[in-house]
Amino acid sequence: MLHDPILGTTRNCINLQQIKREMGEPPWARQVVLLDHVVATAICQPPGTINDRHVHDYDEWWVVMEGEIDWVIEGRDETVHARAGDFIFVPALTFHHIFPKGDGPSIRIGVGMPGHPHLHQRPERKVNVAIT
Repeated sequence: MLHDPILGTTRNCINLQQIKREMGEPPWARQVVLLDHVVATAICQPPGTINDRHVHDYDEWWVVMEGEIDWVIEGRDETVHARAGDFIFVPALTFHHIFPKGDGPSIRIGVGMPGHPHLHQRPERKVNVAIT
């Protein structure tokens, strides 16, 4: 089931608990904001869920809201272990792999650019963003 983004000109605030009640048991993903220049998505996954190794042509970042998540980030010798309250940043053109961990589901808010899917081959350059 597709959902319209939650926040916009008619709704300026929502609580994570409301989103969890609406979405139910994991796994799920729910767009919170969708604008022409930014998308924010709440992503809930049980531990042991395996995400694909991928890259983006833009910088991407997350905030972990609940649980624990490991990020394997290209160019880093050590896995980044994040917990609730941590922010994670992955630069454009950098492969990364996300592994939810722990005893229960994890929830993260991913912030990126709309219309730019996971890529499995490195693009030649970053996306050109024009701010007017």
